[in-house]
Amino acid sequence: MAERGSYAKGVARREEILTAALDVFSREGYRGTSLREVAKQVGVSLPGLMHYFESKEHLLTAILQKRDEVDGESLPSTGDFLDTLIRIMRHNRDVPGLVQLFITLAAAAEDPAHPAHPFFVDRYAAVLPTLAGSIRDRQDAGTARADLDPEHIARVLVALADGIQIQWALDRSVDMAGDIERLWALFEV
Repeated sequence: MAERGSYAKGVARREEILTAALDVFSREGYRGTSLREVAKQVGVSLPGLMHYFESKEHLLTAILQKRDEVDGESLPSTGDFLDTLIRIMRHNRDVPGLVQLFITLAAAAEDPAHPAHPFFVDRYAAVLPTLAGSIRDRQDAGTARADLDPEHIARVLVALADGIQIQWALDRSVDMAGDIERLWALFEV
């Protein structure tokens, strides 16, 4: 019986750590955040914090997973994932540190042995068909060109979203959501 209570407390502590880390990383970014700062905010030592994660890279990956979970709750889908993508890109202006973390881990996750590799593979496996479905729905509604290949356009839009975040990280005057909207306008009827 005590093990179940300990397990529940451990899960709750891990969630507390992730919530605090999400907050700190959103403000301070990948390079500006010390894991000691996150530990201090939660009231544990650095070894205590790392007790809940296999490595720093596992913690950073968990932060991105938590970010997606929180964004999914605070930016609910309207059913049209293209609109959701644009809302997410607008929201990303307010969390530059998480954009920086995403960019950094995306590059590192190219290595299949990196803990973030499955996160990104799974993310694209979910996002691309969902976005393609939204494009297909717009084609069926007569608002998008019928000659579009929804899977190809979804891949292009996701590539734009990821790439525009890199440009925005270098130049905050870049309008991430606006650029996606302008590209999409080329595909409307």
